[in-house]
Amino acid sequence: MSEKLDLGSWVNDVVQHLLENYSGAFESVGNVVSGFSELIERFLLWPPAWVIIAVFVGLGFWRIGAKFAVFTAVSLILIVMTGFWEQTVVTLGLTFSSTLISLLLGIPLGIWAAKSERVAYVIRPVLDFMQTMPAFVYLIPAAMLFGLGRVPGIIATVIFAMPPAVRLTALGIRQVNKEIVEAGQSFGCTSWQLLYKVQLPNAMPSIMAGVNQTIMMALSMVIIASMVGAGGLGNDVLASIQRLDIGLGFESGMAVVLLAIILDRITESFGTRQTATRGRVFGRLGARLQRQQAH
Repeated sequence: MSEKLDLGSWVNDVVQHLLENYSGAFESVGNVVSGFSELIERFLLWPPAWVIIAVFVGLGFWRIGAKFAVFTAVSLILIVMTGFWEQTVVTLGLTFSSTLISLLLGIPLGIWAAKSERVAYVIRPVLDFMQTMPAFVYLIPAAMLFGLGRVPGIIATVIFAMPPAVRLTALGIRQVNKEIVEAGQSFGCTSWQLLYKVQLPNAMPSIMAGVNQTIMMALSMVIIASMVGAGGLGNDVLASIQRLDIGLGFESGMAVVLLAIILDRITESFGTRQTATRGRVFGRLGARLQRQQAH
């Protein structure tokens, strides 16, 4: 057993085969992803900074409260004052585009996995692989297939950030109360009506938790993707490492942390509020049924 299994050369051969035979397809996909991300980035860069700040402050006040709205305002103004606003918006655009692609792929796949045990059995080890593989490794084949720039960064981010959306969508649908599903079936719902009118609304807290985790993982990966030229705050973080510039590293890292806190709290609130509302609704229905039985 002196010879080792040269798995790496097999992977290299597969990537080389893809490059030689499907380069046109990868270029087309890259153009679509690039155009989509550029559209989101231009949309975010078009209004002045105070408009974006006002939107996030309004969301924070609506979903969480006045204290968090003040924190959001102070955090974003601090980012503007330190000169990292444009890089922050670019990072936000990359995060949004990666998250949207991850959700467009992940939520339908999670629904499919919830409906089929075979699909769940097949994709479970794939999701385990996607989540446990070191994030830096995804950048190598992405850069080889799509070149340098934002596209390989987004592709690598989608692969890294999609598993929570798949897992928590499937989990939420599977955990929907069977009595509610049976009630929908008794009223004559088709499979599609049962999914859209019964299962998805009741699974929404779990799905929103998946959205929250996908955004957080996308943000972390977008910073790492600066190594292949994705841009944004990751460039400043990478430059601070290369120059051993502690001040630059602290300022750019602080902008990442503040952005992550704001996105995390706002997206988390959608799931928690829906859970509380649903609990109150079922509580009132239960109390009403108890009163009817008592009479």
